[in-house]
Amino acid sequence: MPFRDGNRSALEPRGPVEKPRAAVLLLHGGREHGTAAPPPWDPPGARLRLFEGAIRRSTSEGGVLIGRVRYRFRGWNGEREDAAQDARRALRELELLAGEVPTILVGHSMGARAALRAAGDPLVRGVIGLAPWCPAGEPVAHLRGRRVVLLHGDKDRTTDPRSSLDFAARAAAAGAEAAHVPMHGSGHAMLGRAAAWHDLTARAVAALLGLADLPPEIAGRFPPPVRRGDEDRAALDGTHGLTCADRSR
Repeated sequence: MPFRDGNRSALEPRGPVEKPRAAVLLLHGGREHGTAAPPPWDPPGARLRLFEGAIRRSTSEGGVLIGRVRYRFRGWNGEREDAAQDARRALRELELLAGEVPTILVGHSMGARAALRAAGDPLVRGVIGLAPWCPAGEPVAHLRGRRVVLLHGDKDRTTDPRSSLDFAARAAAAGAEAAHVPMHGSGHAMLGRAAAWHDLTARAVAALLGLADLPPEIAGRFPPPVRRGDEDRAALDGTHGLTCADRSR
């Protein structure tokens, strides 16, 4: 049986897939602080649902189970890291449901931060972060051996595109295959050039699952392998407290 918090499962499978060979979990955005439950109709959740159809089409031949991570609370909530905890719970439920299937996490904003935090799980092969919230000092050592793609609009005023670039560089130094891809002319809600966001994300998911080649927009941005000394220094990175304003992420 799935792990539950009360009567609420952390994993919401989206349609039956008989004997899944892989999985994709979607994690929507939220807030820095917020201990209320997400409302039934939440704009961040609705925005990420628009990616689901594109991902389903790009993985239709792969026996891929698509699911959403349900949050108990709207916020990250400091050291509680509630969204990351829910992501880990969803991964355990996925393993009970489908076995040890290779999994890609796709998260937006706070959901991207949760996905990156949970990416050390043995099921996870890669993460696609959409306008990710990456405060300074976010840990990266656990991403060694994972593939990480961060897409960020250059007009984002909620999360800083420069922090994504820094995170990708530190993750690469720690042994991840990490790339930062700027989405020109787009803001945090990913409404500008929405079709490009959907298409590139869907193609990236298929590629990280081995169902297609990496899109050239992404493949050309993966840095060359780092030296061992650089990797060891990156593994010493720790975490720091939050310093950003309390707003939706």
